[in-house]
Amino acid sequence: MRALLDTDTFLWWVTDDDRLSRGARGVIADGSNEIYFSAASGWEIAIKARLGRLTVPDDLTRFMTDQIEQNGFRVLAVELGHALRVHALIDHHRDPFDRMLVAQSMVENLPIIGRDNQIAAYGVETIW
Repeated sequence: MRALLDTDTFLWWVTDDDRLSRGARGVIADGSNEIYFSAASGWEIAIKARLGRLTVPDDLTRFMTDQIEQNGFRVLAVELGHALRVHALIDHHRDPFDRMLVAQSMVENLPIIGRDNQIAAYGVETIW
């Protein structure tokens, strides 16, 4: 299985947060699955950390790089096709990062591991 991490799901996974569902944990932990981390999520984390809305280690670059490598996640770059796909999305969700994840999910045919009902409203497959 191939799947795309929602930003919160990534953070809950790397911090072993109880908010992460058993089903999501199982999919992420299964070494036979290809789990993708979007560059858009990295951007979101960097912005929230810079604004003080998210606490991360001092060296954000090292922390993120180490977590992605240690967990065997694949980085999904934001491509032009992803960016242009956002244009066709109806306004279920105003968050630009979540809208990009939805577009990437649609273009790459990847379910999103996350619990955001607004994302599910786009008709993309979600795993929770």
